[in-house]
Amino acid sequence: MRALILIEGDKAMRVLLLKEVKGLGKAGDIKEVAGGYAANYLFPNKLAQPVTDGAVKTAQEVKAAEVRKVEKKANESKLLAQKLNGQTVALKARSGEGDRLYGSITSQDVADALTKSVGVAVDKRVVDIEHPIKTLGRHDVTLRLGGGMTATVTVLVEKSKEPV
Repeated sequence: MRALILIEGDKAMRVLLLKEVKGLGKAGDIKEVAGGYAANYLFPNKLAQPVTDGAVKTAQEVKAAEVRKVEKKANESKLLAQKLNGQTVALKARSGEGDRLYGSITSQDVADALTKSVGVAVDKRVVDIEHPIKTLGRHDVTLRLGGGMTATVTVLVEKSKEPV
């Protein structure tokens, strides 16, 4: 059982958030909160600490690390987009009358084919297929790589030689 700590007059106090707190802010932010909220919720759950000179320095380091992480992710996405943009992958599928497929080509199928052809792991979650591919032929597929980067690849669906 937790013991409640009463703050005299429930005065506002400044805290440094150590983790994201919904409705309050994200890690590294300095916020002014009610003393009771800080003492009874934020501090015991290790979500915040009182603002000190050392805490401010820590907050600056956390924010700088976050900026570096975002920049690195954006650079990786940009390089991947350059590598994937304009690629063509061929997939074989069984089909029946009217070039209709038995089943469909999924985002996992496209991701696996791109991974094999380019040599870079492509997650199926970045493959944005508007409608399931259910016909033979050429289909343009968009890849949403994060950081606002996109790439367009062409998927050629060919008839499989296997008997129906």
